[in-house]
This record gives sequence, C-alpha cells and structure tokens, in this order.
Amino acid sequence: MKRIVVTGGAGFLGSHLCERLLKSGHEVLCIDNYYTGRRANLVKHFSNPLFEVQRHDICFPLYVEADEIYNLACPASPIHYQFDPVQTTKTSVHGAINMLGLAKRIKAKILQASTSEVYGDPEVHPQTEDYWGNVNPIGHRSCYDEGKRCAETLFFDYNRQHNLIIKVARLFNTYGPKMHPNDGRVVSNFIVQALQGKPITVYGKGNQTRSFCYVDDLIEALMKLMGTPDEFTGPVNLGNPDEFTILELAEIVIKLTKSKSKIIFEPLPFDDPTQRKPNISLAKKTLKWKPKVKLEDGLKETIKYFRKLLKDPHVLIDYK
Repeated sequence: MKRIVVTGGAGFLGSHLCERLLKSGHEVLCIDNYYTGRRANLVKHFSNPLFEVQRHDICFPLYVEADEIYNLACPASPIHYQFDPVQTTKTSVHGAINMLGLAKRIKAKILQASTSEVYGDPEVHPQTEDYWGNVNPIGHRSCYDEGKRCAETLFFDYNRQHNLIIKVARLFNTYGPKMHPNDGRVVSNFIVQALQGKPITVYGKGNQTRSFCYVDDLIEALMKLMGTPDEFTGPVNLGNPDEFTILELAEIVIKLTKSKSKIIFEPLPFDDPTQRKPNISLAKKTLKWKPKVKLEDGLKETIKYFRKLLKDPHVLIDYK
C-alpha cells in the first residue's frame, strides 16, 4: 500500500484516477478546490477508510505526507481556463512550484499531467516528444498552453537541480463518463447537443483533426508511467493515435444517439489547432501500453452517462 496524493482529484480525470488507485489497494488523498471538480464525482468513496478529501488550492503550499503525487490540478477546457486566465497560469506555475516543493520535502515521486497543448498548432504531424511546438505566447489559449510549458520546465529543473524523481505525461484529448457537460470540449458538446436535439456546432469546416482517448486507457497509462524506473522522466505522449476530423466525430455522435440534430457551422476560434495526433512510440516501448478502446465503444459509454445525467435537472444545477 502506498500513500498517494491526487491534486485535482474531484475532476474528470482525477476522480477516475482516485477510483483506480483505491481499487489497487492504495491510500488516496484527494486535493481539490472544486473550481471545476465536483464532490459528486467522489461521493461513493466517502465511506472508504483509505480515502480522504481535502479542499485546498494548490496555489498555496500544502503540508501532507505521501509516497507519490499525481499533479492533475488545472482547468483543462477552454471555457474554464479562459474564464480566469491569470488564475489558470497561477495554478499551472505556482501550483507546480508548491507540489514540487512538497515532493522535495517528503522525498516523494511526482507526476505532472501536462498536455498536448504544449505543441500549440503543430507544424510536425504526428507530434513526437522531441518536437518543441508552435505556440502563441500572447493568445487567448496561452494561459493554459504556456502555463503547462512552464510547469514542465520547473519539473525538469527540480529533477536536474534537486534529483527529484519526476514523470511528465503529455495528455491528448481524453473523454468518458464524468466529463463536465458544460466544459466546451468537443465530445461533451456534441453529445449534449445531440441528446437535447439541438443543432451540433462545428467550428470552421470541421476538417480539423483530433485523436480521442477513452479515460480508462489514459488512467492505465498514467499509473504505468508512475511505475517506470526512477531514471525515466518522460515527457511521454499519452493518447489514442486514431485520427478523426471534427465533422466525422459529429456524424458518429448523431448516429450513436439516434439524434435528429442538424450540423451547423460557426467561425473557427482564434488559435484553434488544425491537427492533433500523438506519436505514442515511446509509450508503447517504455510503458508497454497502447489504447484498447475504440472511439465508438467509448462514445457509447459516454453517451450512456450523459443520458442519465440529463434526466436529472437537479444534478445539472451543480454544473452551472
């Protein structure tokens, strides 16, 4: 049994990670300020003596004991991270400093949930870990993109300067149950619009591409990364290399929901990447991992979750 801290543990990915760690027999301390995370994602674990929740903002120092730290805390959807861009940058940068300081003090291994956004609007396709990216440092998405890039810098400097054991994962688009219905991400947007019979909003011509990884596959990869030898730091791409256009995704969602929704087209948002696909050769070699869940199978589970959620208006109030 290990004592494991998960920051952002009440969020979409964090709550799935907490659940998987508990099932593996570990003691889990979830840290979250509930900016985008929700207690409802964790409530079934409250009676578990191995589980504890602490309301805390990682922009401030944290004093706990642990063997491992997964740093997932940061709003990850454009709607949420652009609402308060200064706080988003603080969460990535100050939060990284505080969690790295904690790991240094208690001699814990620490994993950073970075993002494919560090590649910006890539000129290399698919993206490999040695690509430095094409990022706008002053755009509307920069608070998230550059915040995560700076966090990676801090992690590697702590590794070089203090011999801290670090792991850096670059997460590509992930989807599944417990997604926030109002987060503005393309999968949740399309599913909610389709289930409500509303027009499905596609930006641009819909020919921009994304790769979609089901949450169970991603959580497995994070845990495998944490278990790698201490000398392996990453960064390592974690995502599904199957590539789809946004228009293809919309059509699949309409088919699976049996919706009568029509597709409408809106202008492409500023700085929206035109293509995004991970090269996961390093993950396959080092973690012995590759995603197993096909897009349609994962979408079916996600649709099932949203169908249940949308039937309960009292639950939806918590998301607004």
